This record gives sequence, structure tokens and C-alpha cells, in this order.
Amino acid sequence: MSEFNTKLDHLNWKDISLQLDVEGYAVLPGLLGAEVAGNLAKQATALDIGRVTLESSDLGRGELLYFGTDLPVPLDTWRPVLYRRLVVIANRWNETLGLDYRYPAELDDFLRHNPKAGQTRGQSHLNRLGVDNHVSLHQRNDGEHCFPLQIVALLSEPGSDFEGGEFVMTEQRPRMQSRPMVVPLKFGDVAIITTAERPFKGTKGYYRVNLKHAISRVRMGERIGLELSFHDAC
Repeated sequence: MSEFNTKLDHLNWKDISLQLDVEGYAVLPGLLGAEVAGNLAKQATALDIGRVTLESSDLGRGELLYFGTDLPVPLDTWRPVLYRRLVVIANRWNETLGLDYRYPAELDDFLRHNPKAGQTRGQSHLNRLGVDNHVSLHQRNDGEHCFPLQIVALLSEPGSDFEGGEFVMTEQRPRMQSRPMVVPLKFGDVAIITTAERPFKGTKGYYRVNLKHAISRVRMGERIGLELSFHDAC
């Protein structure tokens, strides 16, 4: 069993599931660790992968580096392992919302549905932000087959490599003002976040709440982060 699997086994998944229900995100402190996070940042930025400016898609200022559908080591082996943990929560959410669809137990089986719906563009990427760069509020829910959870990680050291650049989420409940949340990420931390919608228990039962995420303005240095998606885009 890999070290990554061992780390996942030692996490309290009951508490993680509860926090996702309540807040829409859950931080896994130090899951990557500083060495792995630093190596990922160096390796990935050196790869010849798809570079897109945030300005070109009106998503802020900075640079996204897309991996495509083939992820680099070790992300290619970590993603299916994480999916197996998260699919239990995803299917419970569908059941809570009264949806008939159940996600397959294995990531490869789920991804086979993506091309049939025209979803052929990999969404997993690095975001590289310099001074005055930011990522605007957005969702990664493009396509018919959308997995309700995704992974983000911080590959730079706050206060040393950069200042500012907080990971931010907003939650919109019906007939209420948006609720802002700052997700407290440190170097090497991973967070599970809601892709777009999740169930929330109100006084009259469960209903859907809508979430978006962003990265605030970097005030100093360079911030490198990771977003790992479990479905492809159109």
C-alpha cells in the first residue's frame, strides 16, 4: 500500500463527511506535505502543458496550466484513490436530494460516460498567480456528467513564497445573501470542496445550495495551487 493510501486510511472520514455536509469543504492538513507539494509545483510547471491566461476566459488575472486528460505522476494514481473515498459521499448526496443516479465505484467507469456527453477536455490544472493576480468566483461544473466534489491544494508557502492569495468560497442559499468562507490552506494542505451544489438541511427538509470558489489577490510573490477534477468538460 502506498504512503498516500496509508495517509487516507488514517483520516477520520466520518468527520470529513460531516464537515462537507455542513460547510461544503473539508481541509486535510499536510496531506501532501512540503516536499511533495514543492516537487509537484516544480515538475508540473516544467511540463509542456496547456497554458491559458485567466484574462482570456474572463476569470481573473494569472495563468492556468492544464494537464489535459493524462495527469502526471503521482496525480494519475492519486485521483482514482481519492475518487473511491469521495464517491460514497457523492452518492449519499444524490440519495438525500432524491436523485436516482448513482456514480460508479471506480473513476474509469465514470469517465467513460464523459465523451458520450461531449466532455473531452481535462479540467485538472495548476493555477500560477503573481502580484495583483487573482481567480474570480467560478464553478467547474461544465457538462452533463459532473462529479459534485473536487480537490484543491496549495503548492507554495504562505508568508514566504507569497502573501494574499486566500482560497475563498461563497455559498448561495435560496432567498438569502451569499455566505463567504475563507478556506485556511497551508503549504502542502489539501481541501475537498463542493464543485457546484450540495444538499443542505433546512427547517422544511433538504434543498440544494450553490457554491463557487475563487482565489483573492496576491499581494507579494508567486502562488501556485492545484485543482484536481473528477470529470472532464465540454
